[in-house]
Amino acid sequence: TPYFDLICQASGGVRLSDMADKKVSDMGAPELKTELLELRKEQFNLRMQRGTGQLANPSRFKVVRRQIARIKTRMTEISRIG
Repeated sequence: TPYFDLICQASGGVRLSDMADKKVSDMGAPELKTELLELRKEQFNLRMQRGTGQLANPSRFKVVRRQIARIKTRMTEISRIG
């Protein structure tokens, strides 16, 4: 939605639908590792923003945390298969 896009742009975050465009289940191991690294960096930046009182979108914590969990779950599935 345009409103949510504005909020994410203001907070420097990524739109939720960016990840929805490419599902975690469709990603390969290298893509998952790259995405996990990016999300970890974003999570760190969110923590720093919260610590300095500059956090514009606190709900982003939940979104990032759950996306990290999805990726880690998928990585575990891949490692068990092959």
